[in-house]
Amino acid sequence: MKQIKKSSAGPKGESVRSDCYVELELKESGGIKLYLQSKVETMYGESIRELILDMCKFFSFKNAKITVEDYGALPFTLAARFETAIRRALPRTKKEYLLPFSKKSTYKTAKDRLRRSRLYLPGNEPKFFINAGLHSPDGIILDLEDSVAPSEKEAAQLIVRNALRSVDFYGAERMVRINQLPKGLDDLKFIIPYNVNIILIPKCESAQQIHQLEKEVDRLKKLHKVKNETYFMPIIESALGVIKAYEIGTASKNNCALAIGLEDYTADIGTQRTNDGKESLFARQMLVNAAKAACIQAIDTVFSDVADMEGLRQSVLEAKSLGFEGKGCIHPRQIKVVHEAFAPSVEEIEKAKKIVIAFEEAEKKGLGVVSLGSKMIDPPVVKRAQNTINLALLNNQISKDWRKDK
Repeated sequence: MKQIKKSSAGPKGESVRSDCYVELELKESGGIKLYLQSKVETMYGESIRELILDMCKFFSFKNAKITVEDYGALPFTLAARFETAIRRALPRTKKEYLLPFSKKSTYKTAKDRLRRSRLYLPGNEPKFFINAGLHSPDGIILDLEDSVAPSEKEAAQLIVRNALRSVDFYGAERMVRINQLPKGLDDLKFIIPYNVNIILIPKCESAQQIHQLEKEVDRLKKLHKVKNETYFMPIIESALGVIKAYEIGTASKNNCALAIGLEDYTADIGTQRTNDGKESLFARQMLVNAAKAACIQAIDTVFSDVADMEGLRQSVLEAKSLGFEGKGCIHPRQIKVVHEAFAPSVEEIEKAKKIVIAFEEAEKKGLGVVSLGSKMIDPPVVKRAQNTINLALLNNQISKDWRKDK
């Protein structure tokens, strides 16, 4: 029997969990021969076989030897791994096998939504996806860029696509970091039709890149009749990007934030990243200023030492003092510390209360001017005070009836 094509996808070994290894060997005859080894054979063996055989029918091949080593993978992972193996064996195929869209994956977002924390997850590691939302990050980033090996980029596209359709992220904003443009444009067709909330654009250095991205996003949204808003978060990671931060920040009405990535930035300016951050202070201040001038959020870089919680707390407090509103996380244990450090102080809450109450009383009286004591209060100050109140409510620092609190 002559072998036509042979391919594989996914990891294998005793340490693998919530994933699977698939091997596909296309034949000229003999029908479909499926060999399954699964840790959950008793409960889910039959449904796994049904999924694999249905995909064989969908992709229109009738003769193949298929080996599946399952380590507790959910259907979205099994389907993505097998589709990857199929695409590697049949690179000309254009068909996509799509599992049903979960109702828990259809929620919307808002441009000014709270973004204190965003948790990075490698796009080719579905074992991290399943429980990520339980840690209550404000956003979850499914990463297609730096955390994915070049040989696994296409596999990650399918994993992320299926995750956006199937995984319950418990209300966390659904973010995807695409690859550096122009390569990242190819990632869009795997995320735009599937209710991604925010696209992170790495190593952004010009408004032209934003325009290029926006054009392709608009085309795909029209093609797939996507109604939900999709926002952009350019990541500034170079000296040129820092200088052009305002140009980038104002390049699209869909920009919701500017983020900074200091590992690449410090390499670009020829220095080492340090804990005290003196070498990046100029860049961070430039980004905050550009973001505020563009009326969008400023998001700080990640803190890379996952064991140093006190160092993380100090880093967040410094970021907050500079005007940043959020920070990247590379481990779930960082989320709580980030949220606590970004929480407003007692003094900030009391000041915000007075401002909001003064504004509400002025509105009731029909006054066009709002003042607190001898100081005039303009709209941006009121908005910032209201944001402080909202954050205090979220952190249970004040009650819903805070106006009545003494």
